[in-house]
Amino acid sequence: MSADLKQALNGYMDAHGGGDGLFATAIDGFFLMRSSTLSMPKPAIYRPALCIIVDGAKQLMFGDRLFDYEAMQALIISVEMPAFGQVTKATAEQPMIAINLELDVTILREVLEELDVPPRPAGDGGPGVFVQEFGPELQDCILRLIRTLATPKAIPILHPAIMREISFWLLSGNNGDEICKLALPDSHTRRVAEAIYLLRGNFTDAVRVEKLAAAAKMSPSSFYQHFKILTAMTPLQYQKQLRLLEARRLMVTDGFNAANAAYQVGYESASQFSREYARMFGTPPKRDISEMKAMPAEPAIS
Repeated sequence: MSADLKQALNGYMDAHGGGDGLFATAIDGFFLMRSSTLSMPKPAIYRPALCIIVDGAKQLMFGDRLFDYEAMQALIISVEMPAFGQVTKATAEQPMIAINLELDVTILREVLEELDVPPRPAGDGGPGVFVQEFGPELQDCILRLIRTLATPKAIPILHPAIMREISFWLLSGNNGDEICKLALPDSHTRRVAEAIYLLRGNFTDAVRVEKLAAAAKMSPSSFYQHFKILTAMTPLQYQKQLRLLEARRLMVTDGFNAANAAYQVGYESASQFSREYARMFGTPPKRDISEMKAMPAEPAIS
């Protein structure tokens, strides 16, 4: 099965430009990636997703937590989070091949409600990221999903059905007690996710834990605790990474200078922005953007 999957993935990427890079598909939230070289850590926003390594290996850092995953393993992300990802195993002869499939919480919830014996959520809270084996059932689903891309008119019919099947295998697998938290409306995972949506949409404003806690229907102290358990960051640290990532995007793609980008994302002090930018990216804004523009674009994908 893994050989067929690898062949299908390489076939699709070769037919759509070839080489290394990020390959979008006709299915929203379904991306393929190939890299023949190792990479330095790169920042990105990671949405709730099933992130699969078919060959090679990657490492992601969420806050102070490191996650390594390799061939035939999947990283599952339950809430939207900023992170740093890097390719840790790849060669020209055997490139790293990865798949990113965003999860559909609505379909997960529908499947969960139909299970005769639904999984019970594990514990109270818990990290919002974990690694599991990419077993033959999920391999078969992903292979069929790739094959639907050759018949665009089949995608609207077959894609939802395959996503239901993927949801079934995830919920009935060894980590079903964690994955079900994505779908349960009253779970702490879903409550914190609601606050994250609010924070994500208003990241230029000052962080008010009381407002975020109200969105999550928790007390401020309980919300703060569960937010940090889930994301490995405080709300302020989370917001800071969002601001700096957006500022970097504005400078690279929209031509903003450092001061204008800083004010655009909510900083009142350009010097504070420069200090925090250098702390996160390892170099001051002007030098970092010059170096990025001089390099070929490299995709960031989980």
